[in-house]
Amino acid sequence: MSETVDADLYARTKALLEPGDIDLVGCIVHTTLGGEEDLEMHELTVATNDVIAEHAEKGEAYIEAGNDDTDFSSNQFQGRTLDDEAFVWECQQLLRDGTFDIVFYYEAGVDQEALADDLTALDGVDRVTQVP
Repeated sequence: MSETVDADLYARTKALLEPGDIDLVGCIVHTTLGGEEDLEMHELTVATNDVIAEHAEKGEAYIEAGNDDTDFSSNQFQGRTLDDEAFVWECQQLLRDGTFDIVFYYEAGVDQEALADDLTALDGVDRVTQVP
């Protein structure tokens, strides 16, 4: 991915983290998955849900798809707790330069480095860019 596109994606992701009801941080999961690997991207999103929920200490979480709710767009997903449907994370899946980048944001307080290490270990992940 070109540095210009990467810098733009980083800046756009950081803008999503502007102060709101919840103090958010995020990361960009740069994958090795091509545009035809939708199923693998879905599996990676499910695996990422488990990793983020564990690091956020929120308990077990499920994924709510954007096409299930008119407040979201397609390829936009949320992780919510099973117990009380509390927010755990939100993401958008983007196709950039032939591979998917998945932008996640979640409540601050997560050990970003440990989370990035665990996400990088998942199949299909090239690298993880942390967004404070």
